[in-house]
Amino acid sequence: MNATRSAVLSHLFGMQLGDAFLLAVLAASASYIVVPAVVRYAIPEANASLYFGMSIVITFPFNIIVGIPLYFGVLSSLGS
Repeated sequence: MNATRSAVLSHLFGMQLGDAFLLAVLAASASYIVVPAVVRYAIPEANASLYFGMSIVITFPFNIIVGIPLYFGVLSSLGS
């Protein structure tokens, strides 16, 4: 969702393809960078190995394997 929002906004603001692409990757990465810290304080009794492991084991590989090519394809088709 964050990558989609940033792709649309970067297109509306007329950003170049490289800048828009990096913004989309960073926006998508925010979920697995910030979530462990937020969950740690929001739910202190939560198992840290579970939420930290899921964010790294599931979200990070998805972003690398599927997300990055997808973001680039969407931004290329938008003509950013």
